[in-house]
Amino acid sequence: VKWLNKHLSKLWPFVSQAATAVVKESVEPLLDDYRPPGIKSLKFNKFSLGNVSPKIEGIRIQNLQPGQIIMDIDFRWGGDPSIILAVDARVASLPIQLKDLQVFTVVRVVFQLSEEIPCISAVVVALLAEPEPKIQYTLKAVGGSLTAIPGLSDMIDDTVNSIVNDMLQWPHRLVVPLGVNVDTSELELKPEGKLSVTVVKATSLKNKELIGKSDPYVTLYVRPMFKVKTKVIDDNLNPEWNETFELIVEDKETQSVIFEVYDEDNLQQDKRLGVAKLAVNNIVPETPSEITLKLMQSVDSLKIKDYRDRGSLHLKVMYHPFTKEEQLEALESEKKAIEERKRLKEAGVIGSTMDALGGAASLVGSGVGFVGTGVAGGVGLVGSGLGAGAGLVGSGIGAVGSGLGKAGKFMGRTVTGHLGMSRKSGSSSTVPQPDQPSA
Repeated sequence: VKWLNKHLSKLWPFVSQAATAVVKESVEPLLDDYRPPGIKSLKFNKFSLGNVSPKIEGIRIQNLQPGQIIMDIDFRWGGDPSIILAVDARVASLPIQLKDLQVFTVVRVVFQLSEEIPCISAVVVALLAEPEPKIQYTLKAVGGSLTAIPGLSDMIDDTVNSIVNDMLQWPHRLVVPLGVNVDTSELELKPEGKLSVTVVKATSLKNKELIGKSDPYVTLYVRPMFKVKTKVIDDNLNPEWNETFELIVEDKETQSVIFEVYDEDNLQQDKRLGVAKLAVNNIVPETPSEITLKLMQSVDSLKIKDYRDRGSLHLKVMYHPFTKEEQLEALESEKKAIEERKRLKEAGVIGSTMDALGGAASLVGSGVGFVGTGVAGGVGLVGSGLGAGAGLVGSGIGAVGSGLGKAGKFMGRTVTGHLGMSRKSGSSSTVPQPDQPSA
C-alpha cells in the first residue's frame, strides 16, 4: 500500500491531465441521460481533477478463483478538483461550483488472467455497496444563489446518486478488455430472475395539500434507469392501485426494490410522501407473498431525521429465477428497452431516460412484449418493449475512442476506450421535493 501510494502521487499530475478530457466526454452524456425532469440541460462548464492524488488505505484479496484475482481496495480521496456545472432549469440558468469533495469507498477490482503477456486479459471495476460509498461535496452558485432554482441541490444529488447506483455500484460494474477479441462474457453482469410486484394500496398517508387531500402515486425500481410508476389516485390518503409490474433482478443477494410515494402537484414539483426498501434476498423463490412496508423519510438510515409515521405500503410479490433461455431473452429485452427509452426522449415524450414510465403492464414470458403500456405523459405504447415492466437489466456501455455511449449490449458495462468515473451523493431521482406542503 505504501509503495502504491508513493507512485500514485507521482503519477497523479499526468493521470489527472489525461483523464480530465476523457471524464468530461464520458460523463456529460450520462448527465443528460440521468438528469431529472426539473433540469433542461446539465453540462460541465469547467472540469479538472486537481493536484491532490487519492490514497489507498488497504487491500484485501476477498476471493481467489481459477483464472481470476479479486481485490477490494479501501479508497479515500479528499481532492481539489475544479468542477463547475452549467445548469439550465425551467425557472433559471445558473453555474454551480462543486467544492470540498470527499470520497470514501471500497473499490472492487477483478483481474481476468491469461497465459499471454501482460498476463491480464480484462479488468472489472466496481464500488462495493457495503460499506455504502460516501461521496460528499458542497454546492455553491457562481454569481447567484442556489435558491434561484428551488430544489436544485436535491436534483444534482439525485443525478449523481443515480449514475453511481446504476453504473458503478456492485453488482454493476465496468468491464475493461485489455486485448483484442477478449472474451469477457464470464465477467459481465447477467439477469438472475424476474420479480413480480403488485402495488396493492397505501394506508394512512400524510396529507401534503393545503386544500383537499394528496394525489398519490408510487414509483418503483431495482435500477434507477428502469423506473416505473403507478397511476395517480386523486384526493385520497388511502389509495388503492392494484397494479402489477415485472422487474428484472441481476443479483438477488445484494439488490433491493425501492418504492417512492409522491403527491402529484400540477403547480409545482411533486412532493415525496415517503420511501421504502425491500431486499430481494428476503423473498422465497416461486412463493407468492404479501408484504407491508412502513414508509420512511429516506432508505438511508443515516439521513433519517424525522421518524414521524408516514403511512404504509401494501404489496404482493413473487420471485422467479430465470432459466438459461429466459436469461438470454432478458438480455435482448434490456437492449431494446434502452433503445426505446432513447427514442422516447428524442421524440420529447419523456424528459430524460430516467423518467418513470407508467401504466399497468406485464411481461410476456420473461422478456419484453409489453401491451397497453403508457408513458408518464399519457402516451400509449403497444408492444414497444418498454413500460411498466421495464425493470430490465443493466444498461450496457460501449466506449468508442474516449467516449462512453449507451450500447446496452451486455449486462455489465464493457469499455473499449478510455475510462472515466462518476461519484455519488443524495437519494432518489425523481426531483420532487420531500416534506413540504403544496398549494
